[in-house]
Amino acid sequence: MENSTAKESRLNIRCDIRAHELLSKAATYSHVSISEFVLSHALSSAEKIVQANESITLKPEDFNAFLAALDEQTQPNPALKKAFTRHSEQVAR
Repeated sequence: MENSTAKESRLNIRCDIRAHELLSKAATYSHVSISEFVLSHALSSAEKIVQANESITLKPEDFNAFLAALDEQTQPNPALKKAFTRHSEQVAR
């Protein structure tokens, strides 16, 4: 299935002969071009890395403790009061 999105950016990769031959063979087995093969696998890897760095997974008991901490009524400490004052002075409404 072809992707109809316009490709507006180019990415050049330099590699040794062995790497090129291996990628070419893998692309041939997958019935795609080398560029399509490299891009699809790079994107898959990139998605996993971004997901691992941009999400937090908690055990159920830790999640419940987090929710309890959010619901807890607390009074702002002096540093927080100072930060709110500074914010209101610096940010126009």
